[in-house]
Amino acid sequence: MGYGPVHRYAAGKADWAAAGWEREGRLDDQPFAGDVARRDVPTCRPDEPIAVVRARVEAAGWDRAVVVNHGRIVMGLLRGSRLAADGAMVAEQAMHPAPSTFRPSLPVRELRDHMRKKDVQHVLVTDSDGVLIGALDRATVEAAAGSSVAAG
Repeated sequence: MGYGPVHRYAAGKADWAAAGWEREGRLDDQPFAGDVARRDVPTCRPDEPIAVVRARVEAAGWDRAVVVNHGRIVMGLLRGSRLAADGAMVAEQAMHPAPSTFRPSLPVRELRDHMRKKDVQHVLVTDSDGVLIGALDRATVEAAAGSSVAAG
């Protein structure tokens, strides 16, 4: 009939925006966490040796790796002393389990305010199923939100 792809989606506007689909109206004039998240964050499986993960992280120019399962669901985070642990250990043994995550539909201004209030420098962005979308650092969030002073 000449139609392009058709999607039936009944979950709501926030889920629509979180999926990265086209927005309009009030949702179109502000960036969301999913819009600016870096998708090149290094990942590893829980059974990978720390030495292998550390080499991958350094080669990519990052200071952290996200531990994900076969479905890219976030299980943990390796950074700092945990990433510097004994290279023979596997990621699951050294990771910080169940790190906090944020939805891609969170406006960056709200994320900026949270990061300022809690003095957080990095966050992970996942979908509602816990699948990794990407990572954000505070400087990126600040730039995307603009330089206005946080509300409240």
